[in-house]
Amino acid sequence: MPSELEELVTFLHSPQPAVVQIALDNLVGYSQGTQQQVFAYDNYEAIKDLKKLSKETGQTLVTQSVTILANLCDDITMRNLIVEDEEYLKFLVQSIINLKNTNADLMCILLTNLAKNDSINKIFNFTIKHESEDQKKIFTSNKAIDCLMDCFVKGSDRSLNKYADFDYLSYFFADISRFQQGRSYFITEQEYDGIVPISKLLVFTEYYDSKIRREGVASTIKNALFDTKAHMELITNEKINLLPYILLPIAGPEEVDEEDMFNLPDELQLLPSDKKRDPVEAIICTHLESLLLLCTSREVREYLREKAVYPLIRELHKANETENITDLVDRLVQMLMRDEAPIEQADEEMEDDSDDDAVVEVL
Repeated sequence: MPSELEELVTFLHSPQPAVVQIALDNLVGYSQGTQQQVFAYDNYEAIKDLKKLSKETGQTLVTQSVTILANLCDDITMRNLIVEDEEYLKFLVQSIINLKNTNADLMCILLTNLAKNDSINKIFNFTIKHESEDQKKIFTSNKAIDCLMDCFVKGSDRSLNKYADFDYLSYFFADISRFQQGRSYFITEQEYDGIVPISKLLVFTEYYDSKIRREGVASTIKNALFDTKAHMELITNEKINLLPYILLPIAGPEEVDEEDMFNLPDELQLLPSDKKRDPVEAIICTHLESLLLLCTSREVREYLREKAVYPLIRELHKANETENITDLVDRLVQMLMRDEAPIEQADEEMEDDSDDDAVVEVL
């Protein structure tokens, strides 16, 4: 005999809308923690029901079903049942770029939670049909990933969709950049606009209206830097200009010597006296980890020295007392200030650096 809760779950596929709504009202609270296993009843039939309900037109109905699905992603089996459904994944992307969707941000959260599974890479093969004239004007590409990027970049002030700021897509980008296909996307110039996607994200490293954006973008940058062959291009190509956007969030109001000052990237010279570092320790740590990744090769280390990165890091060390930041700064100082081996030993040295300074990717 099913328990009362299990019986309630079966009501999700009732032909009576009122019964379904009552079931949803009561089940939202059970979608987190150990109680979420009730949705596994009857061979996970509830997952099918919830996906179907999330495609309905009623706002409350969709909000509750998507909320439950997002929470259920904590369970690997349930998450797989959602993300491996290709048609549902396409529906989710299509719904997010629907500029009148009142649940777009909630669907961004669901999409982000699904990105823990490498099946999310299917999204790079999806094409989108633009159904309205507004969509055709805003989205010049039919590729799903390009449309999501445009939503994130152009919609931060709710100018695309008054119901959504698309902030959680930054976490989605951070997750897909853990995979090789995602990393390649972010550091490769795209045909539809001739721009390297990661360069579109950089302005948000100091977007203090949203911690979520700053945190997700910082993690995306770090994960993209696991492609070490792209490092010099990312920091020397003026169209990308990555380095200042890593350094600005960790730079404070402290003055450095005049000689060092004018060796810094232009964006970090003559900073105002009220310049503040990012207030979130974890975000500063992520940027420091990005700098450590950049130190993988001798060529980039020498470039960082030329750009006076060490004096900037030294001031951060003086102004900071937290253990996590101090540990990362110490490692970074050792990389930047150590004596380099002779050139002929460079290949062996790079291999050693990769082992010693590996940074755990965002999970």
